[in-house]
Amino acid sequence: MKIWTIIPAFNVSRHMAAVVQAVRPVVDEIVIINDGSSDETGAIADTLGVTVIHHPLNRGQGAALKTGTEYALSHGADIIVHFDADGQFQASDIEKVITPLREGKADIVFGSRFLDSTTVLPWAKRVIIMSVARCINRWLFNINLTDPQSGFRAFNRKAGELIDWQQDRMAHCSEILIEAHRHPLRITEVPITVHYHEFGQRFSGGFKILRDLCLAALNH
Repeated sequence: MKIWTIIPAFNVSRHMAAVVQAVRPVVDEIVIINDGSSDETGAIADTLGVTVIHHPLNRGQGAALKTGTEYALSHGADIIVHFDADGQFQASDIEKVITPLREGKADIVFGSRFLDSTTVLPWAKRVIIMSVARCINRWLFNINLTDPQSGFRAFNRKAGELIDWQQDRMAHCSEILIEAHRHPLRITEVPITVHYHEFGQRFSGGFKILRDLCLAALNH
């Protein structure tokens, strides 16, 4: 069973090599999508001995993930993992995320920051923003998951061929959730730990989550 990891990368030259080094032992193939970076991200990625696809312009994380996912499916991937390039996700969590797929218990698995207390979020984001986002998911889409905006996910080939998200930027997270429930697919969550850098702690990021959920609602 071939495990492929898709890593969208935009101006993450400080983290790129370390992320690939951490991920490489636990997957079979890595695809980096250099999404129009203006720093050395693309050049560094080209030295790491993995597949690198370059977007000449910055198209957004959703578009980068779609490029990588389509490439992996066309090259025989059985399981696809979406993983960030900024060093916030833990490579040690990949095994937890793919285990339900290997065991045939799920078609798509979402990593959740809320199934345990290992991920530290600002109080307002955890209690207010995420609670509102969960309510929107439940009311508008009948989605009852603990993490309303998880970017750490894995899915089998069946799910990869069925889920067709159109949002190029951050709204893709909500769209993938909606698509997974629409088909429907067997869905589960597992706990993950996310270590945020400074940009991950901005309260404004929570409002972007709510905006993206509203965008997803308008498109469905």
